[in-house]
Amino acid sequence: MALADQQCIPCRGGVPSLPRARIDSLLMELEGGWALNSAGHLWRDYEFKGFAAALAFANRVGAIAEQQGHHPDLHVAWGRCGVEIWTHKINGLTESDFYLAAKADRAYRG
Repeated sequence: MALADQQCIPCRGGVPSLPRARIDSLLMELEGGWALNSAGHLWRDYEFKGFAAALAFANRVGAIAEQQGHHPDLHVAWGRCGVEIWTHKINGLTESDFYLAAKADRAYRG
């Protein structure tokens, strides 16, 4: 099953972050453009033709986040929307972070 077809599982805390080898493996399953930022969070910049398109994308991702109960930080600017994902309760990455990233990619294509 594709990452985007998985459901995010709410984290209650007390679980370890994914090991680096698993993070690298899951990064390979995402579309190009995803990387870890300096904080160790998933990050991708999506490009658009203007502010309205970037904002519309942010709203689509926001709706997905609400439905999944897993909320990224969205950075909207003219012609771009940055998506930053991590599991806040553990300040690290879980598989659900990669599921949400794949769902954002699907929203971008759709």
